[in-house]
Amino acid sequence: MDTINHLLLGLQVCIEPANLFLAFLGCLIGTLVGVLPGLGPAATISLLLPASFHISPVGALILLAGIYYGTQYGGSTTSILLNIPGEASSVVTCLEGYEMAKKGQAGPALGIAA
Repeated sequence: MDTINHLLLGLQVCIEPANLFLAFLGCLIGTLVGVLPGLGPAATISLLLPASFHISPVGALILLAGIYYGTQYGGSTTSILLNIPGEASSVVTCLEGYEMAKKGQAGPALGIAA
């Protein structure tokens, strides 16, 4: 029963409007930076880490997690559309995703990568 209470507390913290905004902002920034080849999640988080010093620790972790997942998706976007992997983890996405994009199925390929 104690575990369920802790899970509900975590859910309550995550659905606060400020934390939802930080998650959205992190995903947006991460996706925009992840599209650039060569700038992966580690580089983006290390560059934007000082910006998180002025917010709460929970908000900072949520922001940095959003940046991480956004850069992962942004790297797969360039792999699918341009056949240029944004980071090492998107190399395999080039093989099938780019072929789907050439056949006119870029939308489903991006949806699968998400």
